Amino acid sequence: MPEQRARKYHQDRVAETLREEIGAMIEGELSDPRIASAYVTQVLLNPGGKSALIYVAVDDSAGEVQDIEAREKGTIEGLMAARGYIRHELLERMGVRHVPELMFHIDRSERMTARVEELLERQKRRQKKTAEAH
Repeated sequence: MPEQRARKYHQDRVAETLREEIGAMIEGELSDPRIASAYVTQVLLNPGGKSALIYVAVDDSAGEVQDIEAREKGTIEGLMAARGYIRHELLERMGVRHVPELMFHIDRSERMTARVEELLERQKRRQKKTAEAH
């Protein structure tokens, strides 16, 4: 039992370090114009540590859905193109022998949550109006 807890703790620490370092690179070091203003929401490390799924959310503070989708697509393309550079930098910064293979995905959970909340609020208002009418 303790061995598995130690392994899980180590994986969590590695995933958190990857999240912080990749987030810092996205914020200031990657100069690809395709990469929009984005941040890393979650890193899922494969149990063997050979690969990692990095979930990135594009800042959608200014824009329409089509624009956001285009920025998300461009961001993923830019990050996938910069994978080699990112892995090399992680190798130097983390001081480890092996950096996992990186796969980037868009995290739309915040946007979906906001949409569901908006729909629920709209439904509550409808019910309130109906109750007042009766």
